[in-house]
Amino acid sequence: MARLELHVDIDGPPGLVGAYFLPHRMTYWYGRDMNCQFEVERGADEYRAGQKVRISGRVAGREVSLVVVVTAYQRSSVLEWRFRDSYGVSGRQSWEIEPRAEGSRVRLRDEYELPGRIGRLWDSLVTRHAVRARDRRDLDRLKRLVEHRPIVA
Repeated sequence: MARLELHVDIDGPPGLVGAYFLPHRMTYWYGRDMNCQFEVERGADEYRAGQKVRISGRVAGREVSLVVVVTAYQRSSVLEWRFRDSYGVSGRQSWEIEPRAEGSRVRLRDEYELPGRIGRLWDSLVTRHAVRARDRRDLDRLKRLVEHRPIVA
């Protein structure tokens, strides 16, 4: 299983950062590379533990879709979900928003597993590096949004 951990320091209080962890705002920064869409169970405007969310979009010209189950949510503090996509990739993502003297720190933990021996080999050669780069872009985009700085494509 691959385990990645990244963080970003953001000049903004946890309440402001947490406002971007609502279903209707996450698409501004999370999964932007795939032009993702969120379909939240019962159209909820905030996450809750046990809730299912379908995330879909396009990567490298292919339609991708995954269903996540929210395992932990506390507004402006933590969001965690488990996922499985249509290719058999499964794992967990979590974000923690920590107050700091000069704003907030967002810590992202990304754990996932590609199926089969070839999947593990492919992960070590390609996927892990691509996931780390994507996660870094997502966190940088979140930082720019919270700090009201221009988004760089």
